[in-house]
Amino acid sequence: MRAMVLHAVGQPLVLEERPVPLPGPGEIRVRVEACAVCRTDLHVVDGDLPDPRLPLVPGHEIVGIVEAVGEGVPLAMGRRVGIPWLGHTCGHCAFCAGGQENLCDTPQFTGYSRDGGFATHVVADAAFAFPLDGFADPVAAAPLMCAGLIGWRSLGFAGSAKRIGFYGFGAAAHILAQVCVWQGRSVYAFTREGDVAAQQMALSLGAVWAGSSDDMPPERLDAAILFAPVGALVPQALRAVRKGGTVVCGGIHMSPIPSFPYDILWGERKIVSVANLTRQDAHEFLEIAPRAGVKTRTTVYPLERANDALDDLRAGRFQGAAVLVP
Repeated sequence: MRAMVLHAVGQPLVLEERPVPLPGPGEIRVRVEACAVCRTDLHVVDGDLPDPRLPLVPGHEIVGIVEAVGEGVPLAMGRRVGIPWLGHTCGHCAFCAGGQENLCDTPQFTGYSRDGGFATHVVADAAFAFPLDGFADPVAAAPLMCAGLIGWRSLGFAGSAKRIGFYGFGAAAHILAQVCVWQGRSVYAFTREGDVAAQQMALSLGAVWAGSSDDMPPERLDAAILFAPVGALVPQALRAVRKGGTVVCGGIHMSPIPSFPYDILWGERKIVSVANLTRQDAHEFLEIAPRAGVKTRTTVYPLERANDALDDLRAGRFQGAAVLVP
């Protein structure tokens, strides 16, 4: 198998030839068809997330075909599956027992604490792989495995918000905007200053307004979801939401949040973070996405150009999501 391997944080990935892995009990081996590139991959490669397992194959938005199964696995070979960020949980800690497996005390994460999908093959815990029988295009489906799933979980924390703002209009927001429009919500898109392409994409997907993250929307929002990992956007979003509104921090990493006056939080405004995802989130979203007519916008890179894809994501050189294809 071929894999793009991280040997030290802050260094480029290295293309390597490795033996094709064998699945253990409860595991599957998947031939990777496509793996989307997530901002979390940047945080892993750049060292923003502590102590990745090195050497490491990044990537956690994986779509592929089951090629081999370990003992006790009911999945049939030849079936298309998706593999997300949450790769394994203990199943017995207080969080797992209480229906909050996303907060498991001893989790494993795909492309962080276990090898991921920047490769031709990957081994995954079969219990954390989702059948994609109705998804014919692996490239289009790959961004759903994290950008879609974490967006869906973030939307849950926004409740019944009618007017909802997205700060950072990239892979997650461009998927979630389509769901929100289908649900009858009004979407407000906030982008980097001068990012006209992202603003135009937001409007083309049904947003009622698009502007800079420094701008105030034309009316107060019921909720805002922050996908950009910029702590300074938290007080900015608080100023944009109405009394009783919610600011949802949807990223796994964020730069420091600056101090802000209490009056922009007062009025029962709330700040909440989203951590990882649950398998229930995945089952719900993968049922909703086709009904909502979600169509992902992708830029395809061959596997060996994974470093270019990461650089382009860091610089904001494409709209939607980057996807690696072996």
